[in-house]
Amino acid sequence: MKLFDVYPINDINIVKAKGSYVWDDKGNEYVDMYGGHAVISIGHTHPYWVKRIEEQLEQIAFYSNSIKIPIQQKLADKLGEVSGKKDYQLFLCNSGAEANENALKLASFYNGRKKIISFSKAFHGRTSLAVAVTDNPSIVAPVNETENAIFLPFNDKGALQNYFEKNGDTVCAVIIEGIQGVGGINVASESFLQLIRKLCNEYNAVFIADSVQCGYGRTGKFYSHDYAGVDADIYTMAKGMGNGFPVAGISIAPHIHSKYFMLGTTFGGNHLACAAALAVLEVIEKENLMSNAKEVGDYLFSEIERISELKNLRGKGLMIGFDVTPELKDLKKNLLIKHHIFTGEAKPNVIRLLPSLALTKADADKFLSALREEISILVKGLPALEKVI
Repeated sequence: MKLFDVYPINDINIVKAKGSYVWDDKGNEYVDMYGGHAVISIGHTHPYWVKRIEEQLEQIAFYSNSIKIPIQQKLADKLGEVSGKKDYQLFLCNSGAEANENALKLASFYNGRKKIISFSKAFHGRTSLAVAVTDNPSIVAPVNETENAIFLPFNDKGALQNYFEKNGDTVCAVIIEGIQGVGGINVASESFLQLIRKLCNEYNAVFIADSVQCGYGRTGKFYSHDYAGVDADIYTMAKGMGNGFPVAGISIAPHIHSKYFMLGTTFGGNHLACAAALAVLEVIEKENLMSNAKEVGDYLFSEIERISELKNLRGKGLMIGFDVTPELKDLKKNLLIKHHIFTGEAKPNVIRLLPSLALTKADADKFLSALREEISILVKGLPALEKVI
C-alpha cells in the first residue's frame, strides 16, 4: 500500500528529539524553530512530560467517556488556573479542526442561528464546517461549501460594523484567530477584537477565539486574544496542548449551557491524553514558559528588526513572521539544508517562527547567526558574517 501523497516532504528522517533540537538518522543536529507547526510547547521529549505519560500508560490508557475519568477534572482545574478562566467549562476532543467544529456547532445550538463570520486568510481546519470558514477555496470540497460562511476583510472594523448593522440578527458566531498562522502571522488588532466582543454582546452572537496555534502561552499571554482585554465566549485549543500528543479542547463561557449528547467524542479526554496535557500545563507554570516566550520572543523580534532585507516583521512572543524578497526565495530551504534549522512558511513569501516556549536566548542566537550569514550570501554576495557568540 502506498501512502496518500498530500504533503511535500523533505528528505530528512528525524529519529531523536530533545528540547529545541532534533537529530536525523545520520546523526545531524537541527535547531527546531518551528516546533512541528507550533505543536512543541514545552520542548521535545521533556522528561516530566515523558514520565507523566509513562506512569499513566502503566495504569490505564483509555476507556470511554461513559465512566468517570477524574484526570479530566484535574486538567480542567489546571487549565482554569493557568489560563485565568476558572469559571469556564471544558470539552475535550482530539484536534484543532475538531475543536473549531464543535465550537461552531455549540454556537449554533446556543442561539439557533446559522451565519458565521470569518475573515480573509483565515484557517480553521479541514473538517466540514471548519474548512467552510477557512479562506482557501482549494481545500474546500464542493460538499463543504455553504452560504452560511461569510468572509470579511481581516482587521476591517468598518466592514464588520456594517455587516452587523444590516444582518446582526442572523449572525450565529464570529470566529477569529488572535494571530493568523497559516494566513501568514497576521495579528488581529486589539481594537478589532474589542469591537467583535461589543457586537457579539449587542446581537447575542458567539465570539469564538481560535487559539489552536496562537494560544497556550505562545505569545506571552495564555491566549493571544487576551491582549485585547476582553473575554471570548469559546476558546479553541489544540497544537501546544499536548506537546505532540493528540489532544484538543474548547473552553466555554458559563452562560453557554450543556445538555446530554449535544457534543460527543470517542477518544477525546482519554486518560493518556489528559496526562500529557496536564504535564504541559504543569511545566508551563513551573518553568515560567509564558514569560520566557515573551522575553525570548521580544529579543528575536528586536534582532530580526535590525535586518533591513527582511520586510513586514510581525507577531507576538514566539509567534513571528516576516516577508522575504525575491532575492531571498531560497532562504528557508538554505536554512534547513545548509544550516540545519527548521522554520515554517506561509505562501507565497512568509517565513514563520513557532519554536518551543522553552527556547533559550542561546538557541535564538544560533538561528540569528545563520539568518544573517545566509542573507549576506543571497543578497549581498559577501563572505559569511561572523557568527553570534
